[in-house]
Amino acid sequence: MNTTTTVARVTLRRGADLTPSPWKNGGGITREIAAWPSDGALPDTFAWRASLAEIAQAGPFSRFAGVDRTLVLLDGAGLLLDETRAGGNALRAMHTLSGPLDKARFAGESGIDARLAGGPVRVFNLMVRRDAANGALEVWRTPGRCSVSGQTVLLHAAQGVLDVSVAGGECVALTAGDTLRIDAVHAVAVEARGDGAMLVVVLDPLPASGA
Repeated sequence: MNTTTTVARVTLRRGADLTPSPWKNGGGITREIAAWPSDGALPDTFAWRASLAEIAQAGPFSRFAGVDRTLVLLDGAGLLLDETRAGGNALRAMHTLSGPLDKARFAGESGIDARLAGGPVRVFNLMVRRDAANGALEVWRTPGRCSVSGQTVLLHAAQGVLDVSVAGGECVALTAGDTLRIDAVHAVAVEARGDGAMLVVVLDPLPASGA
């Protein structure tokens, strides 16, 4: 059986080119990597959003009703997240990100109080509205090759330097903070070589209800 590979568009986003947006409470800075339906989507309109966040001080996270969130620690001594259920005060869970590439998943409507283990941290932040899209995040701790598929695939260099090839094409050198965005993908081969780690995010819209 033959495997069909279709790649509509591959876009490189250098980490150095991402625009910083300070938090209103002064506790950190966000740099958006990508969002759908369009970059720059407002918090109440995006189906999914991927960004980098620098957390400089302890404090509560903003709540996002109907959104599933995944955080991956990229740099720093560690991050502790105390989660309480929406509308309640009882502790639901404590998420501990003690080292680089540790991740936590939680509901956006939950109350989250962040504590820093030893100074500022930097995280990858994926937000997916559960009634609009599906999202999956995988950590590649060692380079390799695999086939991925989805409406959008994000390949984010989390550590080190990687040479990444999409669908057998020319290798693109990624350093920590860089992202390759692949749109309209069907069974595309991705190969990463080098001394680094990569986050692979696969995103698909849900079918429109009532169709």
